[in-house]
Amino acid sequence: MKSILCAFTLLAFVHLSHAQKADSIVNDIPAPKSFITQHQGTFNAKAVRYKAVGKETHLKNDKNEPIGALWSVSYLQEGLTDYSKRPVTFIFNGGPGSASVWLHMGFLGPRIVKIASNADTDDGGAPYPIVNNQQCLLDVTDLVFVDPIGTGFSVPVGKGTGKDFWGLNEDANSVAQFIRLWITENKRWNSPKYIFGESFGTTRAAAVTNALEGSGQSVSMNGLVLISQAVDYQGSTSIHGNVISYLTYLPSMAATAWYHKKAGQGKTLEDFVQECRVFTTDEYAPALLKGTMLSAETQSQIADKLSYFTGLPKEYIIKSDLRVLVPRFQKKLMEQEGLAIGRLDGRFKGDEADDVAEYPTLGDASDYQMDAAYTAALNHYFASELNIEMDRPYITSSEEVGANWRWRDAPEGEYWEPIYVNVARKLAESMRRNKDLNVLVACGYYDLITPFFDAEYTFARNGIPKEMVQLTYYEGGHMMYNHQPDFDLLVKDIRVFMQK
Repeated sequence: MKSILCAFTLLAFVHLSHAQKADSIVNDIPAPKSFITQHQGTFNAKAVRYKAVGKETHLKNDKNEPIGALWSVSYLQEGLTDYSKRPVTFIFNGGPGSASVWLHMGFLGPRIVKIASNADTDDGGAPYPIVNNQQCLLDVTDLVFVDPIGTGFSVPVGKGTGKDFWGLNEDANSVAQFIRLWITENKRWNSPKYIFGESFGTTRAAAVTNALEGSGQSVSMNGLVLISQAVDYQGSTSIHGNVISYLTYLPSMAATAWYHKKAGQGKTLEDFVQECRVFTTDEYAPALLKGTMLSAETQSQIADKLSYFTGLPKEYIIKSDLRVLVPRFQKKLMEQEGLAIGRLDGRFKGDEADDVAEYPTLGDASDYQMDAAYTAALNHYFASELNIEMDRPYITSSEEVGANWRWRDAPEGEYWEPIYVNVARKLAESMRRNKDLNVLVACGYYDLITPFFDAEYTFARNGIPKEMVQLTYYEGGHMMYNHQPDFDLLVKDIRVFMQK
């Protein structure tokens, strides 16, 4: 009897120790930080008083324990008596592993950094010009820039780990939880709500929209703006064996070759691209499906056409078996000039030491020629204008998040066949359940990451209601707003979209 009593006493002690340890973990979590500043600006010729709120929001698990501190910066108009009619827009970039710095400091924030619009000048060293964004949307909507866990200042806390957030479904659920917390804290449940996402941020936008429909707290969006969409990865994954990708990337290669005067000269960009669309669907697709059953004569004809559209030598295309991967196109297009073009934006060019490598060796010219400006500008702006002081660095792009990302759209432990990530069906379901969920899809002609023809291919199927989708096109790349004429045009298109 004594031994049994001792055993119970030991178990009780162990249980108490674990409980005390858990309480200690929770109690050791610092309170969320918040920084509030007051501002005034003129946007679209309208004077707006607003406050900027940079803060952490604690995300919790099903035991109501904090597991993540998510950082956001909100810009909120001051002086209104009725906020129910004031829209609020939630904004994030992609990666996965990318903070919202690109849309924040490049396009939608009230203060932005300016880089060379013509893509011919590297951002170089500091200082970088930070200017008032007179086209900021604060005249029509409040703005909330969201940094998912592992990006920006957002980190796991307490019992939380990266595994709780770094996955397709985990990410969507955490951002959906943040949105519910934000609209509750700010009393904005009855305000019109929008989501703007870029790149993987469009994948997230569709998944978050779907996630917000559940959990007993349904939240419906009034619209989505998808910049450089990636809702079905098959058409944006340039690898051998993926036949669809050869088709979806070809019109972007043609547009880029046209820009660099390697193809389509004497024709407008739109006419040349349309000509390539027709060839892609009517001739190139059937040829790829036939494979080695293609006759030598037809193979030669297809190679001639591919050379015509891409500006690459016919002999190279034949050696490539009529299948040119994007990294090879980046290296081959301007080989004679000793330059490799960008991937995010084919307008950019990089001078590399290795001119015969199979793919760009310095990285993406359209990335490394502007990332320093964005990083420096955001850190300077936070410190000098928003008075933000944090005890950790702001992570603009996290390799740790990307390397540990769980892509599979299935519960852990469930049998799963490898497939391309595709949230297009989820988006279609959300659109069919919500009559107001219109979608604006912004496409850059020179985007060699998420090609515009893939957007057309994706939104023409998957059960997506055609009448609820608007595709717009710009003579820029993945971040088309880095090209000033497209910056102006995209803002205008978004304003019109939000007035529907």
